Amino acid sequence: MAPSDKKVIIVTGASRGIGLTIAEYLVKASHNVVLVSRSEGQLKELKAQFPSQIAHLVADMTSSDTASKVANLAVKTFGKIDGVAINHGIVTPMTRIENSSIDEWKALYDVNFFSALALVKETIPHLRASKGKFIITSSGAASHAYSSWGAYGSSKAAINSLVQHIAVEEPEIVTVALDPGRTDTDMQKEIREQGAPGNAMTEADYANFKAAFENGQLNRPEWPGHVIAKLTLGAKSEFSGKCLKWNGPEFVELGSSGYLKSS
Repeated sequence: MAPSDKKVIIVTGASRGIGLTIAEYLVKASHNVVLVSRSEGQLKELKAQFPSQIAHLVADMTSSDTASKVANLAVKTFGKIDGVAINHGIVTPMTRIENSSIDEWKALYDVNFFSALALVKETIPHLRASKGKFIITSSGAASHAYSSWGAYGSSKAAINSLVQHIAVEEPEIVTVALDPGRTDTDMQKEIREQGAPGNAMTEADYANFKAAFENGQLNRPEWPGHVIAKLTLGAKSEFSGKCLKWNGPEFVELGSSGYLKSS
């Protein structure tokens, strides 16, 4: 690959799960990647394997200066930004609204929405210049309510709306919300551990999530992860402003049809 063909992609939540598979796909495809996570272990391992292709930052995305640090690191190291995969997020607190804490909701929104917004705002000028891509991980919970998921689901609905607004305001940037389906990550484990009926999920919904894991029906992280990685490199303009399922008909050419159907 010629140096001019290499893309520079920022990936958040990059130390595990879907984020790690996005990063691995991109570096193995010879692109340059800026990785951001609260933990360093996997970032250091990837850096050791691909020293010239990776810059990484261990940081809390909710810190007020993280977005600018990430953008500056990308430009200082690689000279440009071609894509941003915003993949970090949390699902807790899992509490019915009547028993919830407004401060806990605000903390979740800081992670799932406002830190994403901050990174978008900081990198818009760079993506406008490169005619780049924002790919933001959403969730089916944005449009399907589960008891005790009010904070998480509404934050993802806000993400979907944000994607629509970026698409309207920045027509040179392709902006997509991507629903990864139920994926075998630490978040699913947290749902099984903390979503038990009572103050959390209904018995039927909890049983459904638990059975999906026990019956091997969860997506492997690399399935949606590889689709996201490919979208950061070449998402079509007609996708902009939409929330799409990772294995939807739009992505047959990206190889998603070769995976098991998401639940």
